[in-house]
Amino acid sequence: MIIITGGAGFIGSFTAAQLQKQGFKDLVIVDWLGTDDKWKNIAKREIANIIMPEQLDAFLADHVQEIDAIIHMGAISTTTERDADLIARSNFQLSWKLWCYCRDHQKQFIYASSAATYGSGEKGFDDDDSLDYLNALRPLNAYGWSKAAFDRKVAREIAEGRGTPPQHVGLKFFNVYGPNEYHKGGQKSVIAHIFPTAQKDETVYLFKSYNPDYKDGQQLRDFVWVGDVADVIIWMLEHPTVSGLFNVGTGKARSFYDLAKATFSALGLKEKIDFKEMPTELRGKYQYYTQANLTKLRSVGYKKPMTDLEEGIRQYVCDYLVKEDPYA
Repeated sequence: MIIITGGAGFIGSFTAAQLQKQGFKDLVIVDWLGTDDKWKNIAKREIANIIMPEQLDAFLADHVQEIDAIIHMGAISTTTERDADLIARSNFQLSWKLWCYCRDHQKQFIYASSAATYGSGEKGFDDDDSLDYLNALRPLNAYGWSKAAFDRKVAREIAEGRGTPPQHVGLKFFNVYGPNEYHKGGQKSVIAHIFPTAQKDETVYLFKSYNPDYKDGQQLRDFVWVGDVADVIIWMLEHPTVSGLFNVGTGKARSFYDLAKATFSALGLKEKIDFKEMPTELRGKYQYYTQANLTKLRSVGYKKPMTDLEEGIRQYVCDYLVKEDPYA
């Protein structure tokens, strides 16, 4: 049995889809479905159970023998969320509770960290899990801080020789895009935001740059296809001797202009791109450059190539966004 927290969310539900395709059974989804269409993210899955987060403690206690692994994707992932108490409860306290459960009962534990932990990138984008490096990072928002705080907590446990789960893997996701993100509102990928406009052959608008080192539209991010993310998660499950903190991106920074151009191209259209003002509240918290260093991931044996931006966007647009049913 595999528990997937946030299993009806974006990465969690796509990972569930890939697990099912690869023959994994007894998937337990932990999530709230709400009143929108989030349920469609798991509508095609064969599910052993759906557990509301407030029911999780009891379920874990009742199924100790059956559970093999916890994939912890559940989090408050809104980078503009201002309720730091909510973020701390959801992103730190719950993560620690699940770490302790997996430690005490010897279960595999794979959790979502984030490239937001790197802040503006002044310390680089190396998935160094030493306390000195982790303590030097300065995230730009409460979400990034909460993920960094848990990474540091794990590093302290290991450095001080305390017990750990038999496998403990933190995955620093960069800018993930792909199907099943439709419920995320303002936190959807830029591709999902601009697609309806591009499909109508109208001009899409990207944020202007407020950093003299970057021209408008040339802000750079490591955009990673959700299929690659799910592949890494499943590879980790299948290699239980591997533990550590790992970047998950493509290893190549691309511009938002490239992204928008590729979206038009996937539709068979010539790009129409212009620029708009960035909201004032975002300007001091904006990452202008991210690029995953994948050396550590490759060093433990993960060899599968990452999908390049144009191919990932082609798959997203042609296999999902233009379809009547865009869900995985």
